[in-house]
Amino acid sequence: MSILGGFLMGSTVENIDINGSKVPIIFEQNSYLPIVSIQIVFEGSGELSSPVDGLANLSARLLNEGTKKDGSSKFAKKMDEKAISISAHATRSNFIIELNTLKSEYSSAIKLLNELLKDPNYSEKALNRVKRQKIGWLTQKESDYDYISRNLLSKILFRGTPLARDSKGTKDSTLKTTLKEIEGFLNTRLGYNNAIVVIGGDISKEAAKQSVANILKNLKKVEKIELENIKASNKREVKQESKKDIHQAYIYFGAPFYFSYDSEDQYKAKIASHILGASGFGSRIMEEVRVKRGLAYSAYAVLVRSKLSSYMIGSLQTKVESKDKAIGVVKKVVNNFVKEGITQKELDEAKEFLLGSEALRNETLSQRLNRAFEEYYLGRPLGFEKEQLKKIENASLEEINSFIKAHKEITKISFSVVTKGNKK
Repeated sequence: MSILGGFLMGSTVENIDINGSKVPIIFEQNSYLPIVSIQIVFEGSGELSSPVDGLANLSARLLNEGTKKDGSSKFAKKMDEKAISISAHATRSNFIIELNTLKSEYSSAIKLLNELLKDPNYSEKALNRVKRQKIGWLTQKESDYDYISRNLLSKILFRGTPLARDSKGTKDSTLKTTLKEIEGFLNTRLGYNNAIVVIGGDISKEAAKQSVANILKNLKKVEKIELENIKASNKREVKQESKKDIHQAYIYFGAPFYFSYDSEDQYKAKIASHILGASGFGSRIMEEVRVKRGLAYSAYAVLVRSKLSSYMIGSLQTKVESKDKAIGVVKKVVNNFVKEGITQKELDEAKEFLLGSEALRNETLSQRLNRAFEEYYLGRPLGFEKEQLKKIENASLEEINSFIKAHKEITKISFSVVTKGNKK
Protein backbone atom coordinates (compact mmCIF):
# COMPACT_ATOMS: atom_id res chain seq x y z
CA MET A 1 0.00 0.00 0.00
CA SER A 2 1.21 3.53 -0.80
CA ILE A 3 2.62 5.67 1.98
CA LEU A 4 -0.31 8.03 1.45
CA GLY A 5 -2.48 5.42 3.14
CA GLY A 6 -6.06 6.33 3.84
CA PHE A 7 -5.91 9.60 1.92
CA LEU A 8 -6.12 7.69 -1.39
CA MET A 9 -9.00 6.63 -3.54
CA GLY A 10 -8.69 4.63 -6.73
CA SER A 11 -8.89 6.25 -10.17
CA THR A 12 -12.24 6.10 -11.93
CA VAL A 13 -13.44 6.81 -15.47
CA GLU A 14 -16.76 8.51 -16.12
CA ASN A 15 -18.20 10.18 -19.22
CA ILE A 16 -19.78 13.62 -19.26
CA ASP A 17 -21.94 14.94 -22.07
CA ILE A 18 -20.70 17.97 -24.01
CA ASN A 19 -23.02 18.97 -26.85
CA GLY A 20 -23.98 15.34 -27.46
CA SER A 21 -20.42 13.95 -27.27
CA LYS A 22 -19.28 11.66 -24.48
CA VAL A 23 -16.06 12.99 -22.98
CA PRO A 24 -14.17 10.62 -20.65
CA ILE A 25 -12.90 12.01 -17.34
CA ILE A 26 -10.25 10.01 -15.49
CA PHE A 27 -10.45 11.14 -11.87
CA GLU A 28 -8.83 10.48 -8.51
CA GLN A 29 -9.52 12.39 -5.33
CA ASN A 30 -6.51 12.89 -3.06
CA SER A 31 -6.64 15.22 -0.05
CA TYR A 32 -3.07 14.57 1.07
CA LEU A 33 -1.92 17.88 -0.45
CA PRO A 34 -4.08 20.94 -1.25
CA ILE A 35 -3.39 20.82 -4.99
CA VAL A 36 -5.34 20.06 -8.18
CA SER A 37 -3.90 18.81 -11.47
CA ILE A 38 -5.61 18.66 -14.88
CA GLN A 39 -4.47 17.26 -18.21
CA ILE A 40 -6.58 17.66 -21.33
CA VAL A 41 -5.37 15.20 -23.94
CA PHE A 42 -6.58 15.83 -27.50
CA GLU A 43 -6.38 12.40 -29.04
CA GLY A 44 -4.82 12.05 -32.49
CA SER A 45 -3.89 15.74 -32.59
CA GLY A 46 -0.13 15.50 -32.09
CA GLU A 47 2.85 15.97 -34.36
CA LEU A 48 1.87 13.25 -36.82
CA SER A 49 -1.50 14.91 -37.46
CA SER A 50 0.22 18.08 -38.64
CA PRO A 51 0.22 18.82 -42.39
CA VAL A 52 3.52 20.68 -41.91
CA ASP A 53 6.50 19.32 -39.97
CA GLY A 54 6.89 21.12 -36.67
CA LEU A 55 3.48 22.83 -36.79
CA ALA A 56 2.08 21.03 -33.73
CA ASN A 57 5.22 21.82 -31.73
CA LEU A 58 5.18 25.48 -32.75
CA SER A 59 1.44 25.72 -32.02
CA ALA A 60 2.03 24.43 -28.49
CA ARG A 61 4.84 26.94 -28.02
CA LEU A 62 2.57 29.78 -29.12
CA LEU A 63 -0.17 28.61 -26.76
CA ASN A 64 2.40 29.00 -23.96
CA GLU A 65 2.69 32.71 -24.82
CA GLY A 66 -0.46 33.69 -22.93
CA THR A 67 -3.46 35.56 -24.30
CA LYS A 68 -3.50 38.20 -27.01
CA LYS A 69 -5.15 40.63 -24.59
CA ASP A 70 -2.52 40.29 -21.84
CA GLY A 71 0.51 39.21 -23.81
CA SER A 72 3.10 36.74 -22.61
CA SER A 73 4.54 38.72 -19.70
CA LYS A 74 1.29 39.91 -18.14
CA PHE A 75 -0.35 36.49 -18.44
CA ALA A 76 2.71 34.82 -16.92
CA LYS A 77 2.64 37.34 -14.06
CA LYS A 78 -1.01 36.50 -13.36
CA MET A 79 -0.08 32.82 -13.06
CA ASP A 80 3.04 33.45 -10.97
CA GLU A 81 1.17 35.60 -8.45
CA LYS A 82 -1.12 32.67 -7.66
CA ALA A 83 1.39 29.82 -8.19
CA ILE A 84 -0.59 28.55 -11.20
CA SER A 85 1.03 26.62 -14.04
CA ILE A 86 -0.60 26.24 -17.48
CA SER A 87 1.38 24.72 -20.34
CA ALA A 88 0.90 22.95 -23.66
CA HIS A 89 3.00 20.42 -25.54
CA ALA A 90 2.63 17.99 -28.42
CA THR A 91 3.67 14.35 -28.53
CA ARG A 92 3.71 12.36 -31.73
CA SER A 93 0.16 11.14 -31.07
CA ASN A 94 -1.57 13.79 -28.95
CA PHE A 95 -1.75 17.47 -28.06
CA ILE A 96 -1.80 18.09 -24.30
CA ILE A 97 -2.70 21.06 -22.10
CA GLU A 98 -1.74 20.81 -18.42
CA LEU A 99 -2.86 22.85 -15.44
CA ASN A 100 -1.48 22.65 -11.90
CA THR A 101 -2.69 24.82 -9.06
CA LEU A 102 -3.21 25.12 -5.33
CA LYS A 103 -6.71 24.22 -4.27
CA SER A 104 -7.22 27.77 -2.96
CA GLU A 105 -6.51 29.19 -6.43
CA TYR A 106 -8.44 26.61 -8.42
CA SER A 107 -11.21 28.96 -9.56
CA SER A 108 -8.61 31.52 -10.70
CA ALA A 109 -6.72 28.79 -12.58
CA ILE A 110 -9.85 27.66 -14.43
CA LYS A 111 -10.60 31.27 -15.31
CA LEU A 112 -7.10 31.78 -16.74
CA LEU A 113 -7.29 28.56 -18.76
CA ASN A 114 -10.64 29.63 -20.22
CA GLU A 115 -9.14 33.01 -21.14
CA LEU A 116 -6.25 31.28 -22.88
CA LEU A 117 -8.49 28.96 -24.89
CA LYS A 118 -10.75 31.84 -25.95
CA ASP A 119 -7.96 34.29 -26.81
CA PRO A 120 -4.59 32.68 -27.70
CA ASN A 121 -1.77 35.10 -28.39
CA TYR A 122 -2.12 35.16 -32.16
CA SER A 123 0.33 38.01 -32.69
CA GLU A 124 3.39 38.37 -34.91
CA LYS A 125 5.41 39.42 -31.88
CA ALA A 126 4.61 36.17 -30.05
CA LEU A 127 5.16 34.10 -33.18
CA ASN A 128 8.56 35.65 -33.84
CA ARG A 129 9.59 34.99 -30.24
CA VAL A 130 8.67 31.28 -30.38
CA LYS A 131 10.34 30.96 -33.78
CA ARG A 132 13.59 32.31 -32.34
CA GLN A 133 13.34 29.87 -29.43
CA LYS A 134 12.60 26.98 -31.77
CA ILE A 135 15.47 27.81 -34.14
CA GLY A 136 17.80 28.06 -31.14
CA TRP A 137 16.66 24.59 -30.06
CA LEU A 138 17.14 23.19 -33.57
CA THR A 139 20.60 24.73 -33.74
CA GLN A 140 21.57 22.94 -30.52
CA LYS A 141 20.30 19.67 -31.96
CA GLU A 142 22.70 19.99 -34.92
CA SER A 143 25.49 18.95 -32.57
CA ASP A 144 23.41 16.49 -30.55
CA TYR A 145 24.70 13.32 -32.18
CA ASP A 146 22.53 11.06 -30.06
CA TYR A 147 19.45 12.92 -31.33
CA ILE A 148 20.72 12.75 -34.91
CA SER A 149 21.35 9.01 -34.71
CA ARG A 150 17.91 8.32 -33.29
CA ASN A 151 16.24 10.34 -36.06
CA LEU A 152 18.33 8.49 -38.64
CA LEU A 153 17.10 5.18 -37.22
CA SER A 154 13.49 6.37 -37.51
CA LYS A 155 14.06 7.08 -41.19
CA ILE A 156 15.47 3.56 -41.63
CA LEU A 157 12.84 1.67 -39.63
CA PHE A 158 9.83 3.64 -40.82
CA ARG A 159 10.80 4.82 -44.31
CA GLY A 160 7.88 6.20 -46.27
CA THR A 161 5.59 6.49 -43.23
CA PRO A 162 4.66 9.38 -40.89
CA LEU A 163 7.05 8.02 -38.23
CA ALA A 164 10.00 8.81 -40.52
CA ARG A 165 9.12 12.51 -40.66
CA ASP A 166 11.02 15.34 -38.97
CA SER A 167 7.95 15.87 -36.81
CA LYS A 168 9.68 18.54 -34.68
CA GLY A 169 10.31 20.53 -37.84
CA THR A 170 13.33 22.16 -39.45
CA LYS A 171 14.68 25.70 -39.47
CA ASP A 172 13.13 26.21 -42.88
CA SER A 173 9.68 24.91 -41.90
CA THR A 174 9.82 26.97 -38.70
CA LEU A 175 10.59 30.20 -40.54
CA LYS A 176 7.82 29.58 -43.08
CA THR A 177 5.08 28.82 -40.54
CA THR A 178 2.39 31.51 -40.38
CA LEU A 179 -0.07 32.61 -37.73
CA LYS A 180 -2.87 31.47 -40.01
CA GLU A 181 -1.44 27.93 -40.09
CA ILE A 182 -1.12 27.80 -36.29
CA GLU A 183 -4.62 29.18 -35.77
CA GLY A 184 -5.97 26.66 -38.28
CA PHE A 185 -4.15 23.80 -36.56
CA LEU A 186 -5.42 24.67 -33.07
CA ASN A 187 -8.98 25.30 -34.31
CA THR A 188 -9.14 21.93 -36.07
CA ARG A 189 -7.28 19.80 -33.50
CA LEU A 190 -8.45 21.05 -30.10
CA GLY A 191 -12.06 19.94 -29.80
CA TYR A 192 -14.40 18.86 -27.02
CA ASN A 193 -15.20 15.66 -28.92
CA ASN A 194 -11.58 14.36 -29.14
CA ALA A 195 -10.64 15.26 -25.56
CA ILE A 196 -9.73 12.89 -22.74
CA VAL A 197 -9.51 14.69 -19.38
CA VAL A 198 -7.32 13.52 -16.51
CA ILE A 199 -7.98 15.32 -13.23
CA GLY A 200 -7.00 14.65 -9.64
CA GLY A 201 -6.20 16.16 -6.30
CA ASP A 202 -8.04 17.85 -3.47
CA ILE A 203 -11.34 18.27 -5.30
CA SER A 204 -14.66 16.44 -5.37
CA LYS A 205 -15.74 14.49 -8.43
CA GLU A 206 -18.78 16.74 -8.97
CA ALA A 207 -16.68 19.90 -8.81
CA ALA A 208 -14.18 18.33 -11.21
CA LYS A 209 -16.89 17.40 -13.71
CA GLN A 210 -18.45 20.84 -13.51
CA SER A 211 -15.17 22.69 -14.14
CA VAL A 212 -14.19 20.34 -16.98
CA ALA A 213 -17.53 20.98 -18.66
CA ASN A 214 -16.92 24.71 -18.20
CA ILE A 215 -13.55 24.42 -19.97
CA LEU A 216 -14.63 22.18 -22.85
CA LYS A 217 -17.61 24.33 -23.77
CA ASN A 218 -15.11 26.89 -25.07
CA LEU A 219 -14.01 24.41 -27.75
CA LYS A 220 -15.47 23.45 -31.11
CA LYS A 221 -16.34 20.06 -32.51
CA VAL A 222 -13.49 18.81 -34.69
CA GLU A 223 -12.93 15.95 -37.08
CA LYS A 224 -11.32 13.04 -35.23
CA ILE A 225 -8.06 11.74 -36.62
CA GLU A 226 -7.23 8.04 -36.42
CA LEU A 227 -3.49 7.38 -36.59
CA GLU A 228 -2.55 4.17 -38.37
CA ASN A 229 -0.43 1.43 -36.80
CA ILE A 230 2.93 1.18 -38.55
CA LYS A 231 5.26 -1.80 -38.79
CA ALA A 232 9.02 -1.36 -38.51
CA SER A 233 11.30 -2.46 -41.36
CA ASN A 234 12.86 -5.92 -41.27
CA LYS A 235 15.52 -5.19 -43.93
CA ARG A 236 18.59 -5.25 -41.66
CA GLU A 237 20.02 -1.97 -42.98
CA VAL A 238 23.08 -0.16 -41.66
CA LYS A 239 23.30 3.58 -42.36
CA GLN A 240 26.23 5.76 -41.36
CA GLU A 241 26.37 9.55 -41.21
CA SER A 242 29.67 11.39 -40.82
CA LYS A 243 30.22 14.48 -38.69
CA LYS A 244 33.25 16.66 -38.09
CA ASP A 245 34.83 16.96 -34.65
CA ILE A 246 33.17 13.81 -33.34
CA HIS A 247 35.13 11.42 -31.17
CA GLN A 248 32.63 8.60 -30.63
CA ALA A 249 30.23 6.46 -32.59
CA TYR A 250 26.59 7.07 -31.66
CA ILE A 251 24.73 3.88 -32.48
CA TYR A 252 20.99 3.29 -32.47
CA PHE A 253 19.47 -0.01 -33.46
CA GLY A 254 15.97 -1.30 -33.97
CA ALA A 255 13.87 -4.13 -35.36
CA PRO A 256 10.21 -5.04 -35.82
CA PHE A 257 8.31 -6.56 -32.91
CA TYR A 258 5.06 -8.14 -34.00
CA PHE A 259 3.04 -7.60 -30.86
CA SER A 260 -0.17 -5.67 -30.30
CA TYR A 261 -0.41 -2.88 -27.74
CA ASP A 262 -3.77 -4.27 -26.57
CA SER A 263 -2.60 -7.84 -26.01
CA GLU A 264 -3.33 -9.33 -22.60
CA ASP A 265 0.16 -10.86 -22.65
CA GLN A 266 1.91 -7.56 -21.92
CA TYR A 267 3.57 -9.18 -18.91
CA LYS A 268 5.53 -11.52 -21.18
CA ALA A 269 6.86 -8.62 -23.24
CA LYS A 270 7.69 -6.70 -20.05
CA ILE A 271 9.75 -9.59 -18.66
CA ALA A 272 11.50 -10.16 -21.99
CA SER A 273 12.29 -6.46 -22.42
CA HIS A 274 13.61 -6.19 -18.86
CA ILE A 275 16.03 -9.08 -19.29
CA LEU A 276 17.14 -8.20 -22.82
CA GLY A 277 18.13 -4.61 -22.17
CA ALA A 278 15.71 -2.45 -20.18
CA SER A 279 17.03 -3.18 -16.70
CA GLY A 280 20.46 -1.58 -16.88
CA PHE A 281 23.13 -3.62 -15.11
CA GLY A 282 22.18 -7.27 -15.24
CA SER A 283 20.52 -7.04 -18.65
CA ARG A 284 21.93 -9.08 -21.51
CA ILE A 285 22.90 -6.02 -23.57
CA MET A 286 24.67 -4.23 -20.71
CA GLU A 287 26.41 -7.39 -19.55
CA GLU A 288 27.85 -8.22 -22.97
CA VAL A 289 28.57 -4.69 -24.24
CA ARG A 290 29.93 -3.02 -21.10
CA VAL A 291 30.72 -5.52 -18.37
CA LYS A 292 32.42 -8.20 -20.47
CA ARG A 293 33.91 -6.11 -23.28
CA GLY A 294 34.07 -2.51 -22.05
CA LEU A 295 32.74 -1.22 -25.37
CA ALA A 296 30.40 1.39 -23.92
CA TYR A 297 29.57 3.15 -20.69
CA SER A 298 25.88 2.41 -21.16
CA ALA A 299 23.71 0.35 -23.49
CA TYR A 300 20.05 -0.55 -23.53
CA ALA A 301 17.33 -2.22 -25.60
CA VAL A 302 13.59 -2.11 -25.00
CA LEU A 303 10.49 -3.61 -26.59
CA VAL A 304 8.16 -0.70 -27.36
CA ARG A 305 4.43 -1.46 -27.46
CA SER A 306 2.35 1.54 -28.47
CA LYS A 307 -0.69 2.40 -30.56
CA LEU A 308 1.54 3.81 -33.29
CA SER A 309 3.96 0.90 -33.56
CA SER A 310 5.57 -2.01 -31.75
CA TYR A 311 9.31 -2.45 -32.22
CA MET A 312 12.62 -3.02 -30.51
CA ILE A 313 14.92 -0.03 -30.04
CA GLY A 314 18.25 0.40 -28.30
CA SER A 315 21.40 2.48 -28.31
CA LEU A 316 24.99 2.77 -27.17
CA GLN A 317 28.00 5.01 -27.62
CA THR A 318 31.44 3.58 -28.28
CA LYS A 319 34.86 4.49 -29.63
CA VAL A 320 34.97 5.17 -33.35
CA GLU A 321 37.28 2.20 -33.90
CA SER A 322 34.96 -0.10 -31.88
CA LYS A 323 31.70 0.55 -33.71
CA ASP A 324 31.77 -2.54 -35.92
CA LYS A 325 32.61 -4.77 -32.96
CA ALA A 326 29.79 -3.23 -30.92
CA ILE A 327 27.31 -3.79 -33.75
CA GLY A 328 28.42 -7.42 -33.95
CA VAL A 329 27.93 -7.88 -30.20
CA VAL A 330 24.39 -6.45 -30.34
CA LYS A 331 23.48 -8.84 -33.16
CA LYS A 332 24.93 -11.79 -31.26
CA VAL A 333 23.14 -10.90 -28.01
CA VAL A 334 19.74 -10.61 -29.67
CA ASN A 335 20.23 -13.75 -31.75
CA ASN A 336 21.20 -15.79 -28.68
CA PHE A 337 18.33 -14.28 -26.69
CA VAL A 338 15.79 -15.48 -29.26
CA LYS A 339 17.48 -18.81 -29.92
CA GLU A 340 18.16 -19.88 -26.33
CA GLY A 341 15.69 -17.88 -24.26
CA ILE A 342 16.38 -16.95 -20.65
CA THR A 343 17.45 -18.83 -17.54
CA GLN A 344 15.47 -19.48 -14.38
CA LYS A 345 17.86 -17.18 -12.51
CA GLU A 346 17.17 -14.32 -14.93
CA LEU A 347 13.43 -14.88 -14.63
CA ASP A 348 13.56 -14.91 -10.82
CA GLU A 349 15.60 -11.70 -10.74
CA ALA A 350 13.26 -10.01 -13.20
CA LYS A 351 10.23 -10.98 -11.12
CA GLU A 352 11.88 -9.69 -7.96
CA PHE A 353 12.63 -6.32 -9.52
CA LEU A 354 9.34 -5.81 -11.38
CA LEU A 355 7.23 -6.81 -8.39
CA GLY A 356 9.42 -5.10 -5.79
CA SER A 357 9.59 -1.76 -7.60
CA GLU A 358 5.85 -1.57 -8.28
CA ALA A 359 5.23 0.64 -5.22
CA LEU A 360 7.69 3.23 -6.55
CA ARG A 361 5.86 3.36 -9.88
CA ASN A 362 2.50 3.93 -8.22
CA GLU A 363 3.41 6.24 -5.33
CA THR A 364 2.37 9.72 -6.42
CA LEU A 365 -0.93 11.06 -7.66
CA SER A 366 0.55 11.94 -11.06
CA GLN A 367 1.93 8.40 -11.47
CA ARG A 368 -1.42 6.84 -10.68
CA LEU A 369 -3.32 9.19 -12.97
CA ASN A 370 -0.83 8.64 -15.79
CA ARG A 371 -1.21 4.89 -15.39
CA ALA A 372 -5.00 5.17 -15.39
CA PHE A 373 -4.81 7.29 -18.54
CA GLU A 374 -2.54 4.77 -20.27
CA GLU A 375 -4.90 1.93 -19.39
CA TYR A 376 -7.89 3.84 -20.74
CA TYR A 377 -6.06 5.15 -23.82
CA LEU A 378 -4.86 1.66 -24.76
CA GLY A 379 -8.32 0.17 -24.31
CA ARG A 380 -7.51 -1.72 -21.14
CA PRO A 381 -9.71 -1.92 -18.04
CA LEU A 382 -8.60 0.10 -15.01
CA GLY A 383 -6.53 -2.18 -12.83
CA PHE A 384 -5.04 -3.98 -15.84
CA GLU A 385 -1.50 -3.45 -14.55
CA LYS A 386 -2.35 -5.03 -11.20
CA GLU A 387 -3.59 -8.13 -12.99
CA GLN A 388 -0.40 -8.16 -15.04
CA LEU A 389 1.65 -8.19 -11.83
CA LYS A 390 -0.12 -11.35 -10.75
CA LYS A 391 0.73 -12.90 -14.10
CA ILE A 392 4.37 -11.85 -13.74
CA GLU A 393 4.48 -13.48 -10.32
CA ASN A 394 3.09 -16.74 -11.71
CA ALA A 395 4.96 -16.73 -15.03
CA SER A 396 6.84 -19.92 -15.82
CA LEU A 397 10.19 -20.22 -17.56
CA GLU A 398 8.58 -22.33 -20.27
CA GLU A 399 5.94 -19.75 -21.23
CA ILE A 400 8.37 -16.82 -21.28
CA ASN A 401 10.89 -18.73 -23.38
CA SER A 402 8.13 -19.84 -25.72
CA PHE A 403 7.15 -16.18 -26.12
CA ILE A 404 10.74 -15.03 -26.76
CA LYS A 405 11.48 -17.79 -29.29
CA ALA A 406 8.30 -16.95 -31.19
CA HIS A 407 9.54 -13.42 -31.91
CA LYS A 408 12.40 -14.09 -34.31
CA GLU A 409 11.63 -10.80 -36.06
CA ILE A 410 13.60 -8.86 -33.43
CA THR A 411 16.80 -10.41 -34.86
CA LYS A 412 16.22 -8.47 -38.10
CA ILE A 413 18.09 -5.46 -36.74
CA SER A 414 18.87 -2.19 -38.53
CA PHE A 415 21.55 0.22 -37.31
CA SER A 416 22.11 3.96 -37.58
CA VAL A 417 25.64 5.17 -36.86
CA VAL A 418 26.75 8.78 -36.49
CA THR A 419 30.53 8.90 -36.35
CA LYS A 420 33.74 10.27 -37.80
CA GLY A 421 34.84 9.06 -41.21
CA ASN A 422 33.53 8.55 -44.72
CA LYS A 423 29.87 7.81 -45.35
CA LYS A 424 28.99 4.22 -46.13
